[in-house]
Amino acid sequence: MPESALVQQEQYIVSEMAETLIGSEIIKLAAEIQEKIRNGERIYNYTIGDFDPKIFPIPTELNSAIIKAYENRHTNYPAANGMPLLREVVSEFVHDFQGLKYTPNEILISGGARPLIYATYVTLLDPGDSVIFPVPSWNNNHYCHLSGAKPIYVETKPENNFMPSAAELRPHIQEASLVALCSPLNPTGTVFSEQQLTEICDLILEENKRRGPGAKPLYLMYDQIYSVLTHGKTQHFDPVTIRPEMRKLTIFIDGISKSLAATGVRVGWAFGPAPIIDKMKAILSHVGAWAPKAEQVATAEYLKNKAALSGFLDTFKQAIEDRLHGFYDGFTALKNEGYKVEAISPQAAIYLTIKLDLKGMKTAEGKVLESQKDVSQYILDEGRLAIVPFSAFGSSDESPWYRLSVGTCASAEIPEVFSTLRKVLSKLS
Repeated sequence: MPESALVQQEQYIVSEMAETLIGSEIIKLAAEIQEKIRNGERIYNYTIGDFDPKIFPIPTELNSAIIKAYENRHTNYPAANGMPLLREVVSEFVHDFQGLKYTPNEILISGGARPLIYATYVTLLDPGDSVIFPVPSWNNNHYCHLSGAKPIYVETKPENNFMPSAAELRPHIQEASLVALCSPLNPTGTVFSEQQLTEICDLILEENKRRGPGAKPLYLMYDQIYSVLTHGKTQHFDPVTIRPEMRKLTIFIDGISKSLAATGVRVGWAFGPAPIIDKMKAILSHVGAWAPKAEQVATAEYLKNKAALSGFLDTFKQAIEDRLHGFYDGFTALKNEGYKVEAISPQAAIYLTIKLDLKGMKTAEGKVLESQKDVSQYILDEGRLAIVPFSAFGSSDESPWYRLSVGTCASAEIPEVFSTLRKVLSKLS
């Protein structure tokens, strides 16, 4: 028998967690798209929440500082909670940007935001504890699985820009140990209004008061990785500024991955109560999830250069906003022409929320688009447009809403996209 057949017959028994872990839905979609590209198809791929470095390079000064740090041999282990200078600079950055005062000892540096989110889950939750999070949202279901927590999905509404309300959270609040929120939100690019977030903070404070001293608190994880990327008159609000009493209950997640187009540089930070941050540090020190020392040294040097940072963000944000509005205007024009599409006006991040309400329509060949999966496939195959359905973020399989990411979009593509899309939509009846 060939060796390959023997390998196929071998059975491997792994943990139940590993056996039942669901892979990334976006990565699965990406594999199909890459296969089409390899076969020579022209695909407008706006699926991944990343940046094309040829279109959106990291700041020149940061790039130079990283090279300099390696030339200066910053290649050994960094401090377990992050290089002291970087934690000091992040403390200043948080104060400058949000007016919040967190000491360097209340800040933890890691290899991007993901290890910090994982550390928050396993620090605050015991197996079987419940986590409330909105859908659509990014990866909270998977972090629940990894930590053994019980997920509580709260389906949000387009009329609220898919941001959860206190009223939607309230029925589940007494059984929860953690509320996981993100603003600006991945996948929608929408944000909390001050009133929405105030009502949620008051709900969390009310619940903790009800539990009383000695009971396990209800914590809030607040992912604000896109917080500097707000557009137009959109404002970013945070729970501790709104309600200072939330300080002892809130873990913030942030970093340079999105704000500096530096997803591969892997420098993120969390900040919150020092006793919790210390436990997260201990966990991540065993995992070895440090950001590389050279990148930490370089990030500290760059963030101190406030003029360079401000200049980069002004240009970077404008380029993102121009693309988001280009797509928004295009979908609005299609809607006004009678096509069953729409979009939510851009607010923040690198995402546009769009709706393709095409289920039940018939193609030129007479095939009925019987499911939202059929709609997605039609738009990909015929329109050559690759976007991510909200079902990949926990929403219903039949949700007609999608995430469009502009981080890999060249401006010249946008008219091409709508020229093709208009022809494809006109063939439906």
